[in-house]
Amino acid sequence: MKRENGVPRRTHGGYTLIEQILVLAIATTLLCVGAPALGHLRTRSHLQAAGSDLAAALRAARNLAIETRRRTLLCPTRDGQQCSDSLHWEDGWLVGHYQSEKADQLNGAAVWVTGGQPALTILSTTGRKRIRFQPDGSAGGSNATFTLCSRGDARVTLAITVASSGRILSTHATAEQAQRCASEG
Repeated sequence: MKRENGVPRRTHGGYTLIEQILVLAIATTLLCVGAPALGHLRTRSHLQAAGSDLAAALRAARNLAIETRRRTLLCPTRDGQQCSDSLHWEDGWLVGHYQSEKADQLNGAAVWVTGGQPALTILSTTGRKRIRFQPDGSAGGSNATFTLCSRGDARVTLAITVASSGRILSTHATAEQAQRCASEG
């Protein structure tokens, strides 16, 4: 501090224009470097949430079959009312009971309805448009795998497998599954 007539005088410190421009340039550079990583993190988080929702619906359908001792169907839906005839599940899914082994629709109202995931592609194994749980909890037929990915992007993918025994596993998608998911999105 400078003294004037024995009294300390305050000087006003400030930032020069050059210092402000330099700070702005550094902040912009850091933002440009960090933005893609944040986008990737957001995509992964969204994908994991959708995978958790699907796995929960699969477990609920299996538990419903065991508890009620009735056949339970999990199927994709486009309108939230009826099963659709598609391998794509991103519009949502229904859980409910069905009567005959070859039934394509629920018998009555759905017990569980899940809305869609429009930013994602959720694709089931070719030929597995429905998952049918038997009263003993098994999911007859061959294993079914759901592959989840961001639309058109094979970099971040998840896979959920339903074994014929009814067991549900979350795994990493294979390169082939990831490419199929991204190309059909």
